[in-house]
Amino acid sequence: MAKPRNLYDPLNTLKPVGREIWIADGPPVPFYGVAFPTRMTVVRIGAQLWVHSPIAPDEALLAEMAALGEVAWLIAPNPIHYVSVADWAKRFPKAQVYAAPGVAARARKFAIAFPPHQVLSDEAPAAWASDIRQRVVAGHRFLHEVVFFHEASQVLILTDLIENFEAAKVSPLKAALFRMAGILDPDGKAPLDMRLSFKSKKKARAVMREVIAWAPEKVILSHGRWYDTNGTAELKRAFAWLGV
Repeated sequence: MAKPRNLYDPLNTLKPVGREIWIADGPPVPFYGVAFPTRMTVVRIGAQLWVHSPIAPDEALLAEMAALGEVAWLIAPNPIHYVSVADWAKRFPKAQVYAAPGVAARARKFAIAFPPHQVLSDEAPAAWASDIRQRVVAGHRFLHEVVFFHEASQVLILTDLIENFEAAKVSPLKAALFRMAGILDPDGKAPLDMRLSFKSKKKARAVMREVIAWAPEKVILSHGRWYDTNGTAELKRAFAWLGV
């Protein structure tokens, strides 16, 4: 059987991105009829691990992480990326769970269990404020995504505000559809439906101008090819629709 073309092998293993930061690509998940590749980010702060958008737990991956440190924080960065958090919280009951505004309501809507948590804001919790900046991108109808900037590595961590699918990893039909939606590499950006459903582009523009001013060198995305160089330039291109 042919291997699916939308995977970022090897899966379920840590891949270094910069100083004290790794990604792990996971198996695809179905979303609106499309198999979306999944990706989580792990940051080590001291002897503790900050885990952004956890993928489905995998024993080999968990063993790799245990060698780095203790899972201390689990992050659901927007109201779409939260499904695996409950499984991780069961595995790591001492970990603190943080979620973007709207995650709990969406989980209830779809009858998906979500653990007790604190809601993320523009102010980073004291536990990681010295290492990671964060901002809530306001203005959308429901998708309030929190973006993070890891100071030591100069890496920005996004989730769905940019999607960047590679044509070689999807079918020709999906590549054509993704191009129409504006999410095909090398011109990935927020999907068309997301761009059209912002109630206040002004609010989002103010946040993204600040984020761009942080001048990240790299930008991690959850779906598709992420940017390991020219991060600030890619942000300016991808958010031109906001007038940044």
